[in-house]
Amino acid sequence: MSRGRKAAPEARPFSTAPSRDSMDSWQVAAALASALLHAGWNAAVKAGSHPKDLMTAQMVLSAAIVLPGLLWTGLPAQPAWLWIAASTAFNLATVTALLRAYQVSGFGVAYPVVRALSVLLVVPLAALLSGETLSSYGACGIALISTSLLLLAMGSPGRVALPRRALGWIVLAGVTTAGYVICDAQGVRRAGSPLAYGFAVSITNAAAMFWAPHAGGGSWRTLAVQARRALPIAIASVTSYLLILWVWSRAAIAPAAALRDTSAVFALVIAIIWLKEPFTRRQLAAILLSAAAVPLLRMS
Repeated sequence: MSRGRKAAPEARPFSTAPSRDSMDSWQVAAALASALLHAGWNAAVKAGSHPKDLMTAQMVLSAAIVLPGLLWTGLPAQPAWLWIAASTAFNLATVTALLRAYQVSGFGVAYPVVRALSVLLVVPLAALLSGETLSSYGACGIALISTSLLLLAMGSPGRVALPRRALGWIVLAGVTTAGYVICDAQGVRRAGSPLAYGFAVSITNAAAMFWAPHAGGGSWRTLAVQARRALPIAIASVTSYLLILWVWSRAAIAPAAALRDTSAVFALVIAIIWLKEPFTRRQLAAILLSAAAVPLLRMS
């Protein structure tokens, strides 16, 4: 515990506002790497025969992976814990809503719409809580990302009309996704260490998911059955999360969040290359729009 108390003085470099006017190349690369890993582990969960069990297993294994690291870094500084609690609650609500939305409308429609809504909501929330304002470049970049995500949903193979109950779950997931993005960005800047914050949230998320039957629920027997498949997914999930936390500790929230939400575009590329899914003109337009957004967000 003594190491945890030492985290507070280290919080000074991580202010509640970004230290740069624009992201540098390393931050852009880290956000895009986070997006690629995020797309990969979500696609792996979707492809599993029991997505709910696999999701729970990967979160529990993520907690097991980071626990030794938390013993090394110590606990996050005290001002971060309110944000950790809020992030955990929002994440649990997001997982619950996403799983319901996938059941009703399918991954290819629900996921990109949720991320598009989240991208747009993060902008006013970041302005309200952190005083961050977007340049015209940043606004254009976020608009391009949101448009590309909506095009992905419209061009999803086998797309059907969106049922009203699916729309409700999708909107809820978009709102709560924006909520945990903002909480994580605020919390990591107060934690004293992105690693300590990421390790702590990985553990609280796993505990909430494992003991919440309506979200995922789980048993040790189910965890043992899914462990082999879930381990590489957990490693990808933890790495993706730590990368974006590092970016948020140093860069503006909304542009970095928009870059990470190119994960839906990466998921499309994965599906086309490895799963041999059909490729449409709308999907090509979505990829090109996302690519055009990257330099604009870099300059935001």
